[in-house]
Amino acid sequence: MDYAQAIEYLFSQLPMFQRVGASAFKKDLTNTLRLCAALNQPQERFPTLHVGGTNGKGSTAHALAAILQTAGYRTGL
Repeated sequence: MDYAQAIEYLFSQLPMFQRVGASAFKKDLTNTLRLCAALNQPQERFPTLHVGGTNGKGSTAHALAAILQTAGYRTGL
């Protein structure tokens, strides 16, 4: 599957991505949860750390990766 086919698949399976303006905005995680369900819950297939915020994400992510690697875990950053 190439990029164009992947985009076409997403748009055909997930019509919520075709909305524009106020109807496309939601203040909750409904769309994210529907997307994860449509993709067979990929977030549950491997352990993940999510680092969010305005500043310091790179430093924090690198520090966490170093700690986990020292403990013997494989990491992807």
